[in-house]
Amino acid sequence: QVQAAVRQLLRTTPEKFYIEPCDDGSEDVLAIDRVSTEMTLTVRRDIPASAENRTVCGLMGTIRLVAGMYLVVITKKKKVGDLLGHAVWKALDFEILSYKKTILHLTDNQMQDNKTFLSMINNVLHTDGFYFATDYDLTHTLQRLANTSPEFQEMSLLERADQRFVWNGHLLREFIAQPEVCLHEFITMKSSCINGKVFEWSIISRRSNIAVCIDSEGHAANYVETEQIVQYSCAKASFVQTRGSIPFYWSQRPNLKYKPKPQISKTVNHLDGFQRHFDSQVILYGRQVILNLINQKGSEKPLELTFDKMVTSLGNGLIKYIAFDFHKECSRMRWHRLQILVDMVAEMQDEFGYFLVDADGKVLLNQDGTFRSNCMDCLDRTNVIQSLLARRSLQSQLRKMGVLHMGQQIEEQADFEKMYKNAWADNADACAKQYAGTGALKTDFTRTGKRTHLGLLMDGWNSMIRYYKNNFCDGFRQDSIDLFLGNYAVDESDWNTPLRDPKDWKFLTLPIIMVVAFSMCIICLLMAGETWTETLAYVLFWGTASVVTGGLILFNGLDFVDAPKLVQKEKQD
Repeated sequence: QVQAAVRQLLRTTPEKFYIEPCDDGSEDVLAIDRVSTEMTLTVRRDIPASAENRTVCGLMGTIRLVAGMYLVVITKKKKVGDLLGHAVWKALDFEILSYKKTILHLTDNQMQDNKTFLSMINNVLHTDGFYFATDYDLTHTLQRLANTSPEFQEMSLLERADQRFVWNGHLLREFIAQPEVCLHEFITMKSSCINGKVFEWSIISRRSNIAVCIDSEGHAANYVETEQIVQYSCAKASFVQTRGSIPFYWSQRPNLKYKPKPQISKTVNHLDGFQRHFDSQVILYGRQVILNLINQKGSEKPLELTFDKMVTSLGNGLIKYIAFDFHKECSRMRWHRLQILVDMVAEMQDEFGYFLVDADGKVLLNQDGTFRSNCMDCLDRTNVIQSLLARRSLQSQLRKMGVLHMGQQIEEQADFEKMYKNAWADNADACAKQYAGTGALKTDFTRTGKRTHLGLLMDGWNSMIRYYKNNFCDGFRQDSIDLFLGNYAVDESDWNTPLRDPKDWKFLTLPIIMVVAFSMCIICLLMAGETWTETLAYVLFWGTASVVTGGLILFNGLDFVDAPKLVQKEKQD
């Protein structure tokens, strides 16, 4: 196999792409036939001298669209830092290169569809947060890597990667070489100093590539595994938490309302997927403590009651359920009350422990369980709680390593505390931008430890943007992810793609009527009639027309939102 290099040379001829590593001394070259799409290994001397040369930073893989196959390459990257001596990179820019030299054989409709599919792929690629390492497996935690077999260590990065967190797995399906395995989320690495002792501190958040509420295998949506890593004097420690959607079949479809009512499915067996989810979580992470942070009244209450009931029905002693009404407890700016939850789970956190390896490589401690946190979208409330639990674990780790003296608190280390809070707030923003298209809410508390009026205003602004994107951009985003992950496959022979789904008459007619009626209402107010009764009659008529039309639009909200068009294919066993 061709080992992935930090830099690669892409050499292009009309017939083939040639990809060769720049700096590992290997003579092997990956050749991709642009006509047959076949991939073979060749040597440098076989590359025609006429080939056009360009340097790329890595390969994401290939994807088939209406116009045929495309090669996706990383064209710009930056180094995030070193993890256990291995360089970690963030991919900044990409290019999608067509195998075909022309698309003139396509019809106008096919050209338009191909253009839309390309924009979808670009939409995913330019959603901030693709990371890779050429000689280290970023998809696994330190503890998982420490408990692997020699056979596992000999596998390529692609073969041994945790497929839940590999985002370009579909793009790599035809490769015989080992390109970059990319995960999507957030990585930060900081060098810090406390008591004159320098240590490395990192957060790695791994975003799952599952896009539905829960699938038949028990994989939940909005699932993120977050690992906090400390390295000091050759010793290393880590603390792992997870977040994910409530793991049964429910939905909250955009319908133009500010907060659509969650709907719990009444036609499926919830317990089957629920049990599969937690069975796999126990195998992967040990004991589970569920921290459910949703409201315990209003539209969210049925979800909380169902979640509680299902954990009870499961009857698994390794799973504990804790409901904490975040908004109620922290209402009226009483954010200090979050300490109630931290204190409530302190004993469990101490029992779980964390992963610790001494300077000689000997495993001293293993983490025996994880906290699985959730709110509705697993973004804002969840991140706040995770940062508080991670700080408590970090304090214990730094004391064990000898960085902090007994009795010293992280909160007292002003420089580190500021860096710590900002890093977790950045983690929240990165996750929220990928899922919701805006920065996270409540990050003023994460960054400063206080809730501020400016923070409330920023949350209002971000909520407004989220409302717009959820209702009018979410379908395109979901389709983009499905196409990128291979949940929808483009068939070149299919002349009718789902992209050209005709809109219902209401979609075109009602908004025009409402705009006209509202405009006439304003005009009547500005250009008063001969008598006030005449003006009032016109205003009432056009005002009523705009209100009634607006009501009809709201009533038929599902017809007006941007819904996904691409149908997910069944997962293959």
